[in-house]
Amino acid sequence: MARGVEGLTFARGFRWLALLLLCAAYLQGGLNKLLDFEGTLAEMRLFGLAPEMLVASVVILLELGASAMILAGRLRWLGALGLAAFTLLASLLALRFWEMPLGQERVMATNGFFEHLGLVGGFILVACHDLGRRGG
Repeated sequence: MARGVEGLTFARGFRWLALLLLCAAYLQGGLNKLLDFEGTLAEMRLFGLAPEMLVASVVILLELGASAMILAGRLRWLGALGLAAFTLLASLLALRFWEMPLGQERVMATNGFFEHLGLVGGFILVACHDLGRRGG
């Protein structure tokens, strides 16, 4: 059984699908932000990010551009580290569970925060793997 799983995990299409799944939230988020730019600007204002048009544009470019880099295999390590840093910063900004009163909202924010840390770890692993294949 292990040999069968090993063959599957090393299959090129399977690895690309795994990368697509890892990037799915960023592709969806970037496209939604692009299609509802006014809503994106409102979101930037909500979090006190200014100038909101510049920040929104950078976020969209990062989400879509870094995802494309990862999926295309071009500077994959850089795209992965970009999304890792973005995810960590966004989580620290948006999921401040430590400031919330006890209750269901805090539990949900705590869970979301630690789930995002898992994504950060996944992107770091992608970068390490990509850099390791290049010998540094």
